Amino acid sequence: MKYTTQMDAAKKGIVTKEMKCVAEKEGMDIETLRILVSQGKIAIPANKNHKSLEANGVGQGLKTKINVNLGISKDAYDIDKEMEKVKVALDMNAEAIMDLSNYGKTAEFRKKLVNESKAMIGTVPIYDAVGFYDKELRDITVDEFFKVVEKHAEDGVDFVTIHAGLNKETVETFKRNKRLTHIVSRGGSLLFAWMELNNKENPFYEYFDRLLDICEKYDLTLSLGDACRPGCINDSTDASQIKELMILGELTKRAWDRNVQVIIEGPGHMAINEIEANMILEKRLCHGAPFYVLGPIVTDVAPGYDHITSAIGGAIAATYGADFLCYVTPAEHLRLPNLDDMKEGIIAAKIAAHAADIAKGVKNAEKWDYKMSKARQSLEWNKMFELALDDERPRKYRKESTPHHNDSCTMCGKMCSMRNMNKILSGKDINLLREDD
Repeated sequence: MKYTTQMDAAKKGIVTKEMKCVAEKEGMDIETLRILVSQGKIAIPANKNHKSLEANGVGQGLKTKINVNLGISKDAYDIDKEMEKVKVALDMNAEAIMDLSNYGKTAEFRKKLVNESKAMIGTVPIYDAVGFYDKELRDITVDEFFKVVEKHAEDGVDFVTIHAGLNKETVETFKRNKRLTHIVSRGGSLLFAWMELNNKENPFYEYFDRLLDICEKYDLTLSLGDACRPGCINDSTDASQIKELMILGELTKRAWDRNVQVIIEGPGHMAINEIEANMILEKRLCHGAPFYVLGPIVTDVAPGYDHITSAIGGAIAATYGADFLCYVTPAEHLRLPNLDDMKEGIIAAKIAAHAADIAKGVKNAEKWDYKMSKARQSLEWNKMFELALDDERPRKYRKESTPHHNDSCTMCGKMCSMRNMNKILSGKDINLLREDD
């Protein structure tokens, strides 16, 4: 039986090779997975032209996934450096990479990325439009916007961020309800500017079915972007954000009717006490579609440390329903991240994702921690390093400060609680002061 998309296959009772791959990775019953894909509660972004992909699922009951942003820009144009980041991100098991390139040979970089990446690839086509056509934003036509989307789809990207919820109604809501930081989404601000300069409706909203034609053709997952996400905690959970979310919920149903998979993008900057309610609201208004959050960054006063502020918010968000975390690096708001920034961002996001998976009761999440605790109790240092989310730093710290006794560290020495409890419980003397053991 033929099918057009993963959702179409799932509705027809067909189990695809991508579904089998996800079910095996997650330890989920394949029929349960198929049903959730058919309902839109799990998305498996898998463009028909992405031949190197090792499929991952995003959504209900699955491990929380993370995304890594990278790409070339006019101020930082080095394809080789970005490809080095890609290799490291893949080595660190990032499930998704978003190419946010907006200048120069974007197609060359994108094709290379798709060809070499086992992770799912996302893009924001509107970033590419100005450079692709070498035209000012206001002069880009509706047809040209859609041609860029189709080019990205043809090149094999698995999901695209499209800010289709920023329609004229949302814009009027935004204008009536003043914000401190306005519209901070780069793609959203560009669409807003195009709409204002041309006095026209958002083409991706007005011609949404045309967008769905492209998605259906390539099995391109639609990541419905949050143009009105809050850019500071002062603007969170306001009228603009909620208005757009309501529109995204309506568009989600239209996409599912065409068997197009959907992911909803969310906030943003947000105080900790608002996160749980926002997750519940998104799942309710968008009918259980997978939720992809950008942070949330829980305070605005820590530039240089926003990998930490976002990990705090990400852990809470994922605990209460977010399925996909966009990493944030220490360089957020400051510059293009370098390789070390990227590593810090990936580790922080992975910590947040795993912490939430434990809270959500995701299958086998606690087993990893149990094994680490067992290795600590047994003082098996190499086993601890093997189990570590990142083994490089703990090995480095251990090597930099070698203890006199190998069954301890230089913090506690022979007063190590693990060491002493093991000895006492096995009927041995503790021996704190004598040199002999």
